[in-house]
Amino acid sequence: MQFRHGARDEPEINLIPFIDVLLVILIFLMLSTTYSKFTEMQLRLPTADVDAQRDYPKEVIVSVSADGRYSINKNPVVDRSVETVTAALAAAATGGKDSVVIISADATSPHQAVVTVMEAARRAGLMQITFAAQSTAQAGR
Repeated sequence: MQFRHGARDEPEINLIPFIDVLLVILIFLMLSTTYSKFTEMQLRLPTADVDAQRDYPKEVIVSVSADGRYSINKNPVVDRSVETVTAALAAAATGGKDSVVIISADATSPHQAVVTVMEAARRAGLMQITFAAQSTAQAGR
């Protein structure tokens, strides 16, 4: 019995279907990915589940309005610069460096206005800062 020893063909890998599948996956990923911008987020802040408000003996209450105006212990601050807010905070801090700064900002106030108050408190040497928030039960009214 004689067997024929013919030339063996090397198997080939066909890359065309592989490339087609990769292109379909790429198109699927491109279409399913969402590109969201931070400006499109609708945020409603601040609300929180809060306990009863504590009374600090040496507190300085800084109110920030929706348009970025400041009021320290119910006294309006004429200028919005960090230097002016720092001077007003230093004058209002009767307890010195132990005073607690309570930032009561409107939910729609600019973020920069709150950061300005925090920077002014740091410059005035007031390191204890807390934020006022309304409870979620009051926010629904």
